[in-house]
Amino acid sequence: MPYNLPLRDWHGKTVWLVGASSGIGQATAHALHAAGARVVVSARNGAALEAFAAAHPGAQALILDASDAAAVQAAAQSLLAQGPLDLMMYCAGYYREQRATGFDLADMLRHQQVNYVGALYVLDAVLPAMLQRGSGHLSLVGSVAGYRGLPQSLAYGPTKAALINLAETLYLDLQASGVGVSLVNPGFVETPLTAGNQFSMPALLSPAQAAAAILAGWARGQFEIHFPKRFTLWMKTLRVLPYALYFPAIRKFTGL
Repeated sequence: MPYNLPLRDWHGKTVWLVGASSGIGQATAHALHAAGARVVVSARNGAALEAFAAAHPGAQALILDASDAAAVQAAAQSLLAQGPLDLMMYCAGYYREQRATGFDLADMLRHQQVNYVGALYVLDAVLPAMLQRGSGHLSLVGSVAGYRGLPQSLAYGPTKAALINLAETLYLDLQASGVGVSLVNPGFVETPLTAGNQFSMPALLSPAQAAAAILAGWARGQFEIHFPKRFTLWMKTLRVLPYALYFPAIRKFTGL
């Protein structure tokens, strides 16, 4: 039995992707447009959004900084004034490697504002309208880095762990409301965020492959959409290990 109402027919549906100037967000916007959806893309990079809209007839660009509450509210109000919103995907992300030996508070807070607080701003802006209508779908992009603590993920991992917990709680609270909730937990995807990684990224996917997996997960009504399975299932196994086994395993596999 699916967790959510399966989303298969996108014709006539309005979707808003926040964080869609590149990577997974842009690839998913492209796939949704190809499937017949009316796509609205948001991010700070106005040039990238305008280029996307120009290449995808009917698409709309709403430039905003997801960490700016007033900008998010204004964008959401202008969008909702045009008609109901069928899906909101929060895929805005910020990532820099950080270890506790180089603790950087400003960078920690930047991760929090973009990766987590921005999601709260968008939820605050769109959830009331979805609840009033009794339909719609919220999708948050987390990461397998949020499953458990990992070296070099001091700033990034906790924000994704927070998104995972948030999505789980949203699902429990909204299950009977008609509003669907899904959580996207990618492994390694070739994006501007991962381009600076100095370590091996097993089972690396392209953004187009990630987008295909996301649409397939929505079509099946899944709650958690994780990919690629050959990597994420291994991460899920690590997730359930006791600390006495987990810590040595992580040190062995990462060398850190």
